[in-house]
Amino acid sequence: MKIIISGGGTGGHIFPAIAIADAVKKRNPDVEILFVGALGKMEMEKVPAAGYKIVGLPVAGFQRRLTLKNVTFFFKLAASLWKARSIVRSFRPDVAVGVGGYASGPVLKAASAAGIPTVLQEQNSFPGVTNKLLAKKAKRICVAYPNMERFFPPSRIVLTGNPVRQSLLHNVDRASAYSEFGLDSGRKTILVIGGSLGAGSINNGVRNAVDTLLQNDQVQLLWQCGPYYYEKLEEEIGSRAGDSIKLMPFISQMDMAYAMADVVVSRAGAGTISELALLGKAAILIPSPNVSEDHQTKNAMSLVKEGAALMVPDHETTERLIPEALELLKNNEQRKRLEEKIKLFAHINSADQIAEEVENIVIN
Repeated sequence: MKIIISGGGTGGHIFPAIAIADAVKKRNPDVEILFVGALGKMEMEKVPAAGYKIVGLPVAGFQRRLTLKNVTFFFKLAASLWKARSIVRSFRPDVAVGVGGYASGPVLKAASAAGIPTVLQEQNSFPGVTNKLLAKKAKRICVAYPNMERFFPPSRIVLTGNPVRQSLLHNVDRASAYSEFGLDSGRKTILVIGGSLGAGSINNGVRNAVDTLLQNDQVQLLWQCGPYYYEKLEEEIGSRAGDSIKLMPFISQMDMAYAMADVVVSRAGAGTISELALLGKAAILIPSPNVSEDHQTKNAMSLVKEGAALMVPDHETTERLIPEALELLKNNEQRKRLEEKIKLFAHINSADQIAEEVENIVIN
């Protein structure tokens, strides 16, 4: 069996894609898997690190504001479509799986044109334009939220949830986690993760409240700020962070980070929400305003309306983010309620379910 898996751009697309590949390979050790990503994006590093081969396309995203980058967008798209057709012809996959991200569109379009069956993995509660178009020819559409019939053909939808990194499911000793990050097991911990690339507004909200955090000897902060923001924040805050603020560009040991977190502050990407649900974490979600169809707000609201998470709008992070996180830390009853409610959104064995759908398409 030969499979192409395409997509990426952020950890929210890459880690589920790797989880699907791992599940397929566990069931079929002889399977041949080729990833196709976007040149210069993090999948070109993370996928080989996970043990898989990847080929890059020159594709880039279309900017929603007037910019010269949109002039080159069409040239890069044309080049990516041509290269995707070449990859499909030479690799000759039995099925192509798209997980979202820049590379997913050209690859699945090329596969469909060559008569190769395709599988879409739609992570969000509100799909983007590309997946709506690709869904017209997809054999299966694996979704993470119910009631997706308004966007996709009902007969091809399978509710699987979003795959998560298998490393997160390990039982982690909290004492080891505190030791790993050099933090105090006697304090409550806020974990801030603005996505794998970081988030400027979240970072600003935390930076403006550093003095408040330092004055509270009952609280500590583990802060993934993103590689782009790290140097400047380290220069501003590093010397006075003491032992209560741990600033990091990227957290590789997320299983340990989640294990010690009492409250998680995060963007509302579908992959992160799936992780929070599976692990039962009390969360404050800050939807990114820079995503298509404002889908992160829709993701967050699906939890908020069920009492499974709190939400702070992006433009209110400076005033509300840390005060609400500190308030939630003090309110044990509310925190426990959020932890129980978010577990109801968890899907176990999502990657295995998707792997089974992929297998069935190849066999049938």
